[in-house]
Amino acid sequence: MSRLDLKKTLKELYQPSAKEPAFVEVPELTYFMIDGVGDPNDNPSFEAAVQPLYALSFTLKFAQKKAGGEDYTVMPLEGLWWCEDMACFEVNDKSQWLWTLMIAQPVPPSAAEFAALQAQTEQKKELPEVAKVRMEQFTEGRCAQIMHLGPYAEEGPTIAGLHAFIADSGYELSGKHHEIYLGDPRRVAPEKLKTVLRQPVRAR
Repeated sequence: MSRLDLKKTLKELYQPSAKEPAFVEVPELTYFMIDGVGDPNDNPSFEAAVQPLYALSFTLKFAQKKAGGEDYTVMPLEGLWWCEDMACFEVNDKSQWLWTLMIAQPVPPSAAEFAALQAQTEQKKELPEVAKVRMEQFTEGRCAQIMHLGPYAEEGPTIAGLHAFIADSGYELSGKHHEIYLGDPRRVAPEKLKTVLRQPVRAR
């Protein structure tokens, strides 16, 4: 039996070119989401937010498969990043950053199923942060994006190039900086990491 993999079904959203930015239309997708604040590099709450997202996502996958539902690949971790005052959105100072971590759900549960899933996962995994996770439909529409190759700390020039492409194309930034983490930094060398950098846009 084939397994659903949104990274392949929506290849243009998850496998952009690393050579040049491009525009894409991002449809509405359902995510498990959790919010936080501060520099992810020295913030224990960041790791504490990642764990319940994966726990819920894998618990849902196995529950649906056991019930005879469609099998699928759990999607990668994604992050939305912003500041209340975007003048504070500096790559070298992330202390004021706000963030939402999220994982797309290929086969979303109902609201009742999600509530039961939360209760089950919180009890079995002993993860109190599970209660802070929400399920939400999220639409970005027209976006510009590019693949960044290498360490997260070296994204600055790639982001600058993406923003220049947006401005040169007659658009302006709209919405939150979006990153999709296709590599596991615990298992992949920093220079081999792949990160989709995405920015919603609007016409000037």
